[in-house]
Amino acid sequence: MSVPARPQVQKLATLTGHRDCVYTLSGAPNETTFYSAGADGLVASWNVLEPEADGTLVAKVEKSVYALRYLPGRQLLVLGHNYEGVQVIDLHNRQLAHATALPPLAIFDLAYSEEAQRLFVALADGTLAVLRAADFSLEKLLRLADKSLRCLALHPTRPELAMGSSDATVRVLDVHTLDALHTLPHATNSVFTVAYSPDGRYLLAAGRDAHLRRYDAAAGYALADTLVAHMFTINHLTFSPDGRYLATCSMDKSIKLWEADTLRLLRVVDRARHAGHGTSVNKLFWSGQQNRLVSCSDDRSLAVWELTWADS
Repeated sequence: MSVPARPQVQKLATLTGHRDCVYTLSGAPNETTFYSAGADGLVASWNVLEPEADGTLVAKVEKSVYALRYLPGRQLLVLGHNYEGVQVIDLHNRQLAHATALPPLAIFDLAYSEEAQRLFVALADGTLAVLRAADFSLEKLLRLADKSLRCLALHPTRPELAMGSSDATVRVLDVHTLDALHTLPHATNSVFTVAYSPDGRYLLAAGRDAHLRRYDAAAGYALADTLVAHMFTINHLTFSPDGRYLATCSMDKSIKLWEADTLRLLRVVDRARHAGHGTSVNKLFWSGQQNRLVSCSDDRSLAVWELTWADS
């Protein structure tokens, strides 16, 4: 088996316009438009193939936004408007389509299940809010932890929802019954990010203890690998659209690129080597459009990176 080459990384653009920390990104890998939001309450759209172009204001809300979820099939953008609940923007008409009041708490993540026809919302008191997909009305509030629910991920083929929380636990629920299927207590601090591999075999989790953990979802979520991946908190991880690579970002100001199968480190993207971010890197969006990776940061900016692989 050939050893994959290290990717070449070129910074194409720095996107500015946000007035405070940028916390979240969302988009569809096969589309050119993606979305950003953060502490300033501004929600903007950008074109990954025209990174020099200015962003477009989609919405302005009163409080910060930690979570966005783009629903490409419905042309809707869901905002987790902290302390105000969930708001849904109709992207065709650029207007508010739905607004659902929730307990006045921070909203850390959103996950949308086509199969279950539900939107799942992770709240800061450890509650999972379950909304009906048809009209985004509240179906249920389910208290799962004594500390914040921080991140959500849906299995690509099975009706399972993984969630990480600040009690150092990853939980897996059935998306239909909401019954607990697995509890994974291996982290030593808050779990900030979870993601399934595109083929559904593995669940990866990371967070404040800077460790990357891989669970074998095909074998009862047995812990398969653990490695120290960053110097400080890992804020987010995401797979390339083809599933061959993995990217992580951290409070240590860096982005790291990994081979997904082996978890072999391929490249470190940081300020010194690539004119990267100067503060915490909060979220990543990996576009299938010309293999571009977008990052956002506490430094109020986004960066668009072009990744290329030479033949091994």
